[in-house]
Amino acid sequence: MHQTYTTRREASNSFARNRNTVRHTKKSLGSISQIVIVSMLTLVFGLIYVAEGTKATSFDYEISNVESEITEMNAKKDDLAVEKARLNSVAAAKNSTVAAAMEDATVTGYAD
Repeated sequence: MHQTYTTRREASNSFARNRNTVRHTKKSLGSISQIVIVSMLTLVFGLIYVAEGTKATSFDYEISNVESEITEMNAKKDDLAVEKARLNSVAAAKNSTVAAAMEDATVTGYAD
């Protein structure tokens, strides 16, 4: 490693009495440390990607469930509309003057 000596005071580059000198060495990561850091970052980003993907899938399932409930409710609404129309027509037939003037049906006999 390359060592350099510098003074704390920038006035002079020479070594003199009462001049504090500091030895600086370059610090760098080794190749194994760099590989470990890159692999850890890749793992973390991969986990974040997978977590976000599963969130999207769970939202898709929730949307699908809500849409199926909406379809069921619309089918029930249509069935109730038909039932309402039937009951209204029966009530209208009972309250009409034409229906009140009719006689009850009776079986008088069978034709041979």
